[in-house]
Amino acid sequence: MYDYLIVGAGLYGAVFAYEAKKKGKTCLVVDKRDHIAGNVYCEEVSGINVHKYGAHIFHTSDKKIWDYVNQFAEFNNYINSPVARYKDELYNLPFNMNTFSKMWGIFTPQEAKDIIASQIADLNITEPQNLEEQALSLVGTDVYEKLVKGYTEKQWGRDCKELPAFIIKRLPLRFTYDNNYFNDRFQGIPIGGYTKIVEKMLEGTEVRLGVDYLEHREELDALADRIIYTGMIDQYYNYKLGVLEYRSVRFETEEIDTDNYQGNAVVNYTEREVPYTRIIEHKHFEFGKQPTTIISREYSSEWKKGDEPYYPVNNDKNNALYEQYKALAEAENKVVFGGRLGGYKYYDMDKVIAAALEMCEKELNT
Repeated sequence: MYDYLIVGAGLYGAVFAYEAKKKGKTCLVVDKRDHIAGNVYCEEVSGINVHKYGAHIFHTSDKKIWDYVNQFAEFNNYINSPVARYKDELYNLPFNMNTFSKMWGIFTPQEAKDIIASQIADLNITEPQNLEEQALSLVGTDVYEKLVKGYTEKQWGRDCKELPAFIIKRLPLRFTYDNNYFNDRFQGIPIGGYTKIVEKMLEGTEVRLGVDYLEHREELDALADRIIYTGMIDQYYNYKLGVLEYRSVRFETEEIDTDNYQGNAVVNYTEREVPYTRIIEHKHFEFGKQPTTIISREYSSEWKKGDEPYYPVNNDKNNALYEQYKALAEAENKVVFGGRLGGYKYYDMDKVIAAALEMCEKELNT
């Protein structure tokens, strides 16, 4: 018998296992994948740490979380500065003075503000009815057409006019020459990849990989007093109230016989006609000098059962359905739901860790 069965060896489950062990609790961690670390898993190929499930850049303004994660790894000084490619034009992201100077041949913040304001004024949009109108009313026509429209349509698999306005609540415009994507105070990539962090968190805890909890629920439930479940909440209940929607991502990864393919870790392809949303060149996350390189093209797709769920589609319909599942979850006396899939919420890594620590506080100190 164990005090806790933890379903899922990602960040949320690993933080709980680490904290529970410190309190003298026994845990069994199961995961249906053949590796730990969930979506932050890094696989070493030709000396390069490949972010197997998409780029993960750690960033936070919470010093407590930064100090916490630095117990498990040393972080490098990587700054996320993606580049957007539209046809044969390259632009810096986020939208800043480098972007505007390239787009319009201007130099001062006031010139950029005047162009954007005049484009917005010409549109006469008072109440945005869809994502297109919302984005146009925030950034004007040029930035929208070149850098928002195609990328967003690929990301969501729908025309921007068919998407709800609330998806883009804001599109930050920076009137400084600063390509640092995040505003957070702390940022970097763990030296040696994320898998090592989770390995350290799970040290001394029993882990069984390749185990599908839902297929062996009865026998696994019998092994523990409490269960921390980080899988899909609707799947836990066998979709009995309906299926929550996600977007999924497919990766095409290849090794290329060159030391530097695109000169940047992240290049977004904002043209609708290019089928992938971006190309990640993994070595640049850790300033690699390897003789070859590994790239991943990312293709966004509609999720269906059996696919890997990535981004919850948090529209009104899905949020209402999640609330029904949440009510069922709160009535459970043995199971605690958490993480991205258990909470049907897109989390940055620091927020996953913060949520897990908050749950540990309630669960382990009562």
